[in-house]
Amino acid sequence: MPVVAARPIALRAAERERLKKMAYGHKTEHRLRIRAQVVLHAARGRSNARIARATGLRLDTVRCWRGRFAEHGLGALADRDRSGRPPSFTALQVAEAKALACRLPAETGVPLARWSCPELATELSVRGITGPASASTVRRWLRDDALKPWQHRSWIFITDPGFRAKAQRVLDLYARTWQGVPLGKDEYVISADEKTSIQARCRCHPTLAPGQARAMRVNHTYGRGGALAYLAAYDAHPAKVSGRTESTTGIDPFMNLVAQVMTQEPYASAKRVFWIVDNGSSHRGKKAADRLSAAFPNAVMVHTPVHASWLNQVVRHEVA
Repeated sequence: MPVVAARPIALRAAERERLKKMAYGHKTEHRLRIRAQVVLHAARGRSNARIARATGLRLDTVRCWRGRFAEHGLGALADRDRSGRPPSFTALQVAEAKALACRLPAETGVPLARWSCPELATELSVRGITGPASASTVRRWLRDDALKPWQHRSWIFITDPGFRAKAQRVLDLYARTWQGVPLGKDEYVISADEKTSIQARCRCHPTLAPGQARAMRVNHTYGRGGALAYLAAYDAHPAKVSGRTESTTGIDPFMNLVAQVMTQEPYASAKRVFWIVDNGSSHRGKKAADRLSAAFPNAVMVHTPVHASWLNQVVRHEVA
């Protein structure tokens, strides 16, 4: 049986440079690196048998890649397109799975608060929409359309009938206006709120300061110091924050914050200090406003609308 002659390979300078990068590049896929090495060996006039020994490939494999490059050039070293395995699920089944994911489980009679991929896969099979499908398959279908039915975001209706008037009053104060009259230089606007259940952690070893090419180091182990409440008063115009910690929230802790601020200048001698607060139990209603003005006659309490504490500037800074 006659021996098939090896295909001669002649490289241009650009091809040789490209092949060298493929053959010796650290980020090149292994299969492309080996194929590039085959072509480079062939360009030096070496036989297929010698190339096979040098690369550890079968002789037929060397002959294949040498021939493909000789006929079609660099592009022939990539894998050819293949049809692959036929899809296990039709486009209609995938669409029905996504439609089910976009419905609340309660609407479909399933006793769940929200879908997960394993539960969706089970329900698709129970309904006969698909055959047995894995959770990872369902997750891949949903990912194509950025669907995440297991996530949720809270929202709330504004039900306060006086929302517009109350909100306008708060926004006017931020613009330094009260009842249509600009505030004077000796009048201030303070936004106050409480943040509860902050865990107090006592590090078992001191924190190390940052240095050149070294981040600050905080020891992992800590002792639990219980949960505290942080109360903050934010002066909206100088952007100044006064705060304190308390063991809990309530009327007394809030009034402690007020006293901390109102006994200091410039608030102690101010003409008026407006305190913008939400409708929490520590400062709700007319009783809280009267209690504040009785303790400090120059203090005026202004409430945000119900369920609209996001109008309180100190809350926005907590989120940021």
